[in-house]
Amino acid sequence: MRIAAIAFTDCGMVLGRRLQAETPGMTLDRCEKGGLAFWTEEAFGANDALVFIGAAGIAVRAIAPHVRTKVHDPAVVVLDELGTFAIPVLSGHLGGANELAVRLARCVGALPVVTTATDVHGLFAVDSWARKQGLTVVNPERIKWISARLLAGETVKLKSLYPIKGAYPAQVEADEEGYDILITHRTRGRAEALRLVPKIVTAGIGCKKGTAAETIGEAFDAALRKSGCHAAAVKAVATIDLKADEPGLLAFCENHGLPLYTYSAAELAAVPGSFTGSAFVKKTTGVDNVCERAAVLCGGRLLSQKEAGNGVTVALAIEEPKLSFGEEL
Repeated sequence: MRIAAIAFTDCGMVLGRRLQAETPGMTLDRCEKGGLAFWTEEAFGANDALVFIGAAGIAVRAIAPHVRTKVHDPAVVVLDELGTFAIPVLSGHLGGANELAVRLARCVGALPVVTTATDVHGLFAVDSWARKQGLTVVNPERIKWISARLLAGETVKLKSLYPIKGAYPAQVEADEEGYDILITHRTRGRAEALRLVPKIVTAGIGCKKGTAAETIGEAFDAALRKSGCHAAAVKAVATIDLKADEPGLLAFCENHGLPLYTYSAAELAAVPGSFTGSAFVKKTTGVDNVCERAAVLCGGRLLSQKEAGNGVTVALAIEEPKLSFGEEL
């Protein structure tokens, strides 16, 4: 987690150094006169969390021009310079500010001041749980609907395509038909349900030399549509090491925020299973199939076989997520 902290006084810097020593990934700056606006603008888009050591009002005014949505905003936590209170002020659940405030409070003996309604009442916070489980909330506007029902004392129904360890939280129960929350990598399902998508799919991609990123993107989208897989479920791209420096493939991965994993022909050839072989591909690369083998090697079992077109091949592999209900904040 990338955390940027800023302090305004000598006392605040002392507290900041204590936090930094206990918090991997934290950077610490001292605010110079007139520099807060610039620091906030730079830090807001480049970090997972911001920590202000000083007055809450200063932090609120500093971040106000940059606040967008709970899906995109980083966590923001404020601590007074004596380390008495740790206050999450933005992205308490999805951004993890509530959890970070508790963590930082423990470092310095502060009191975490968590004000989100579900936490105050000790109820299941679905967005906080989703973040901890690595689930993407694809329709975050439905979070309020779920939380409001829980706060009203109602029970919400959940359907998951995958097993979840542990006992279901209070007011949450499994339901395959009338569900309010759906955990799935697929695009189909009840439109009104809150949809949580695990990142469990790898796209194996092969392409001709010089193929444009746009062409690769079109083939990728077509493969997702045919398999019924949600784009948010894709966690990585895999291919043969001969394509490690392919400009179009690298650009595609950068555009989609996906890491690229590459394997040698020998590694791909050693993958067990039945794959769509090609004599031409084997002559060119040393292995009979790139996309299917690479997808499986990187991401589990084959979800969809090779789709070919315009010099691009795409296959999808999937693995089962590890989901559990544990203690909530």
